[in-house]
Amino acid sequence: MVTDGQDNEQIILATGGYDHTIKLWQTHTGMCHRTMQHSESQVNALEITPDKKLLAAASYQHINMYDLLSNNPNSIVNYEGTSKNVTCVGFNDDGRLMYSGGEDGRVRIWDLRSKNINCSNTFETLPGSGSSLSPINCAALHPNQIELFLGDQNGIIYRWDVRTPLNQQFIPENDVTILDIDISPDGTQMASVNNKGNAYIWNLSSTDIDGKTSLQPRHKFTAHKRAALKCKYSPDSCFLITTSADQTAKIWDTEDYNLQKELKQDSQRWVWDAAWSADSQYVFTASSDSCAKLWNVSKGTMEREYAGHQKAVTALAFRDTVIN
Repeated sequence: MVTDGQDNEQIILATGGYDHTIKLWQTHTGMCHRTMQHSESQVNALEITPDKKLLAAASYQHINMYDLLSNNPNSIVNYEGTSKNVTCVGFNDDGRLMYSGGEDGRVRIWDLRSKNINCSNTFETLPGSGSSLSPINCAALHPNQIELFLGDQNGIIYRWDVRTPLNQQFIPENDVTILDIDISPDGTQMASVNNKGNAYIWNLSSTDIDGKTSLQPRHKFTAHKRAALKCKYSPDSCFLITTSADQTAKIWDTEDYNLQKELKQDSQRWVWDAAWSADSQYVFTASSDSCAKLWNVSKGTMEREYAGHQKAVTALAFRDTVIN
């Protein structure tokens, strides 16, 4: 996955954070080979298109799109319309649609094929305190490509069929904030983590001819001593990684959710984000010590460090295969 003999152009690791830069790395050497300035704000989330041609950076009021096939240091498209921070961004499998969520309580669907860069579809959360919509912290697209699962600051998880205005709501725990949601690539499980460090797991199944997904509670466990910031299933659906403000990332098996490895370094402080290699044997983490790290999953050891940012690294994205 990260050997010297691989074609490095087929492997993309991007990091961003509070220093207003985005960096692209050679995974096998730990060397930064390109830096893009992102001067308008910190980077909240990063995602690479399935064809590995573009990088989306979510930030304050904007999603900036960068061309990965050129050396252009500036964004080539600016998606705007959000009044506050854009907190999450992702793509459907064919890379034609992008979805984003933000602190303004709205999820937006963007058609990347359209010359008009206004969003094509919008979903709103329920009001939180006062009359404002509850901020959205995370969004995950089901493998069926028609359902978005959203988590908000009020502790509500929404299941939204993007073909309709209809949604279903779940509250796994009172008085918490949902910080991340992920769905296993095989579509059988969903995980969410919250600001109390708890993780919730559901079994997923399709219940009718419209393909609506049904959730059956499966498991709850305390993943971390402090807020759990991210949860990501491995590509083979065998593992779940959780990251936390308690300075650790943890890898759990998805059979019984037993702890397999704790990934920890004394210097790393908050661990903000994580991304798996396609073979599920390695995982990258981003942390407040200004570094990203590569870990060997089976050994639980750090294999490489990516140092170059001046402040906390809060977002990363990785692709080592092209999704057809």
